[in-house]
Amino acid sequence: MSFDNVCKLLAEKYPADFVRWLIAEESANTKVLKTELSLEPIRADSVTFIQTKNRILHIEFQTLTQSSPAITFRMLDYSVRLKRQYKCPVVQVVIFLQETNDEIAFTQEYVDDMTVHRYQVIRMWEQDSSVFLNNANLLPLATLSRTDSPQSLLSQVAKKVATISDRETKQNIAGYTEILAGLRFDKTLIRQLLSEDIMQESVIYQDILQKGKQQEAFSLSMSLLEERFGDIDESIYQKVQGLRIEQLEALCRSLLRMSEMDDLVTWLEQQQSS
Repeated sequence: MSFDNVCKLLAEKYPADFVRWLIAEESANTKVLKTELSLEPIRADSVTFIQTKNRILHIEFQTLTQSSPAITFRMLDYSVRLKRQYKCPVVQVVIFLQETNDEIAFTQEYVDDMTVHRYQVIRMWEQDSSVFLNNANLLPLATLSRTDSPQSLLSQVAKKVATISDRETKQNIAGYTEILAGLRFDKTLIRQLLSEDIMQESVIYQDILQKGKQQEAFSLSMSLLEERFGDIDESIYQKVQGLRIEQLEALCRSLLRMSEMDDLVTWLEQQQSS
């Protein structure tokens, strides 16, 4: 399950709430921007760009601290691309979801011999839970916030979810909450405190589960491809990313019969035409 993608979905569904939280700006005219920037495409599954009246808020959600390229360099890269394309100030925030002692989660700048680039870092386990408990749209993030009693915090979140009057909103917030709570709590405890029937009725929750399975199948396929053929061309990456779950599973099985890259290209062409 991609916890980063759940947060991205929340940010894009409730952009004004994230702007208010992260840069303390009230803006009625927030706009979620596309995540593919100019020049070569960036693989940005956990990135959200929100344009306000005066600037762009770039949010990157991270469960893991290690990535390629490194987070520090990626923030510099994004900043330059955003300024080139939109010609306005950019505020960048990296939000680490799961508690860690890795120094990357405590680093707020990229530095090399000639360049220093700074950005903000938020560690969810240090955040005041009241910020999220008092805002239904940010409520799922409360499960990751600071507390001396995690179980008591989860119970508070569950009670807040239960008070949401609109049933569809309640279903969706409960679904987001269950998934993010999985970073910190045992699944049995989560289902004891949150209404399982409400969660399972959520259309968006089911969609997230499906996307999680899709992402797992895609990640496995790419790992096998890279092990078999080495670096994978961007065009191949895009074609594999567009495959359905059953096609990704078929690809993993078919790899056993592929001896060279041309076999893979032919197989992908057949899938596109089927």
